[in-house]
Amino acid sequence: MPHYEYKKALVTGGAGFIGSHIVERLISAGMDVTVIDDLSVGRIENMPKGARFYRASILDPSVVSKALEGVDVVFHNAARVSIRNSFEDAVKDTETNVLGTVSLLKECARAGIKKFIFASSMAVYGSGAALPLVEDASLSPESPYGTGKLAGESYLRQISGHCGFDGVVLRYFNTYGPRQTFTPYVGLITIFITRLLQGKPPVIFGQGTQVRDFVHVKDVAEANLQAMLKANHGAVINVGTGVGTSVAEIAALLLNKLAPDIDPLFAPIPPGEPMDSVADVSAMDRILGFVSTRRLSEMLGEVIEEKKTLMAIDSAESRLADRHLGRAN
Repeated sequence: MPHYEYKKALVTGGAGFIGSHIVERLISAGMDVTVIDDLSVGRIENMPKGARFYRASILDPSVVSKALEGVDVVFHNAARVSIRNSFEDAVKDTETNVLGTVSLLKECARAGIKKFIFASSMAVYGSGAALPLVEDASLSPESPYGTGKLAGESYLRQISGHCGFDGVVLRYFNTYGPRQTFTPYVGLITIFITRLLQGKPPVIFGQGTQVRDFVHVKDVAEANLQAMLKANHGAVINVGTGVGTSVAEIAALLLNKLAPDIDPLFAPIPPGEPMDSVADVSAMDRILGFVSTRRLSEMLGEVIEEKKTLMAIDSAESRLADRHLGRAN
């Protein structure tokens, strides 16, 4: 068991991309971990061995109440995570990201937890603040998703302060790495790799001059662990690398690795798409004693290999299904 005061954790969204890596890191540190995930995006295959699992929505208080029994610390990562899609599904986005967070906070207050670590986003900043983005910059989100995350931060600050448990906000920047589910909306690197492996060109919005701070998912998981150990109530901390890479640079890197003969496509910038976002990581260094050590150019290979493996499995399963259907017919 760990030597620190936290023994048992609840991770919401713990079968998802980031959540499953947090679960893995907590288990490796000796924590007793419970997961709530409705598997709308997460995959049961992502779940590390040793975690207790509830397939449920965070809006179900009866399940949340059971999952919180004996829990010291909550890592809240369950969310609808899409800036562009949040315009189309603003009601569902608000229901999960705002009402879900408030419902969870109320149950945490009843359960008497000690600390709540909230997965927020660089989307709370908008495009007007100077780079690198510092935590006390003006906040002007430009999408329902960013607005919902900012509301979650406010509810955490108010409810945790009123109910007497520690609240910590981690603002994730552009996270990449293994286990990221492919969707047309989220995860630039995963989207580009998937399209290239399918023989399709990457689609770049604008001219690709937008700069992003790409942080590896294992560094995000480590930041969560260190936030549990070291961050005090009220802390707001960017989780990034402090290094900016343009969308066009990412496309060029991946085209060079996977399809040098393919040219990218260019499309208009959609509403709410952030322009430049690079984290000031001095608070992460100062408060957590941690800085990202994984470099994008060195880590792309593992993401490519994972996607190749998954696509090969999907293709084999599809061929097998086709053969069975052929026999049945």
